[in-house]
Amino acid sequence: MTRAPQPASARPTSRDVARAAGVSQATVSLVLGDKWRGRVSEATAVRVRHAADGLGYLPNLAARQLRLGRTRTALLVVPALTNEFFARVYTGAAAVAAEHGFGVVLYPSPDGVGPARDPFASARASLDGVIASSMAAGALDALRGADLPLIMLDSDPADTSAAARVGLDIADGMRQVADHLLALGHRRFVHLAADIDSWTFTARARALRDAVGAVPGTRVRTVGAALDVHAGREAAQRALTAAGPRPTAVVCDDDVLAAGACKTARRLGLRVPDDLSVTGFGDLALATAVEPELTTVRLSAEQVGERGMAALLAVLDGRPAQPGSLPVHLVARGSSASPPENAERV
Repeated sequence: MTRAPQPASARPTSRDVARAAGVSQATVSLVLGDKWRGRVSEATAVRVRHAADGLGYLPNLAARQLRLGRTRTALLVVPALTNEFFARVYTGAAAVAAEHGFGVVLYPSPDGVGPARDPFASARASLDGVIASSMAAGALDALRGADLPLIMLDSDPADTSAAARVGLDIADGMRQVADHLLALGHRRFVHLAADIDSWTFTARARALRDAVGAVPGTRVRTVGAALDVHAGREAAQRALTAAGPRPTAVVCDDDVLAAGACKTARRLGLRVPDDLSVTGFGDLALATAVEPELTTVRLSAEQVGERGMAALLAVLDGRPAQPGSLPVHLVARGSSASPPENAERV
């Protein structure tokens, strides 16, 4: 049954909750502020919450924020609002934030390189902390100057300026791609590399180069491209029509680039995967919308957002954030197969 809104004068107060639960107002504040552990028994905490629910008590958030010196707002900085991965990161962060009475403001910084300007007259006065996903190190200088807790997602482990980091095992993802294609028999590769100077793409390039280079008789040609289908198509066109033996596998930094590579293959009369294998990275919705469906690396974007918001809450409460990197997984689909026995030039 939905409780009807009460006029302000009739709304129960924390004193009413304290009286109903048989505790002090300070105890009510500790329990409803989720700071009771180690100070109040679990039975008392349950009794306070039951009393608050029974009375329909709603805390005065404005007053509470003034008391705590908090706005209960986090800023999530991402390279692009149109990328599905970052939308999913936001979904995960917002879900955890809502459970703790926080809101999340989404803010773009061009291509993750920046600079990301302070989005408010004073970020410190408007925010409790910043979560930054897949950003270059120098892109956040203005926000670092706001002296707010900074949580970095999918970023350089060597960057020690953040209060906490939530990592993805990006290098292992690219190693899984390389191992998959090498096991199928591929030896000539093109790497369609995102033309963005950030750690996450540098890590992919290094892992691919190391994994393929460890096998004799292999070669990798790298071609840079902006992160869109048109750029991926043009980069693949250059790579597949260049002089020399044609590559048998195109390894892409993103599913969007892989979609562009598949379009080029069709235009050149190549069949995917019979004549050319194509792999992506990210497992976006696009990966199963193309035909054949893309072999790609699944990144747990929602979990990244959840862990990022949880890390910020931990830092704000003076607790250690959960350590460790999140695993990534190769998803083998129809766009990869053994190379043709005689890969002739187009």
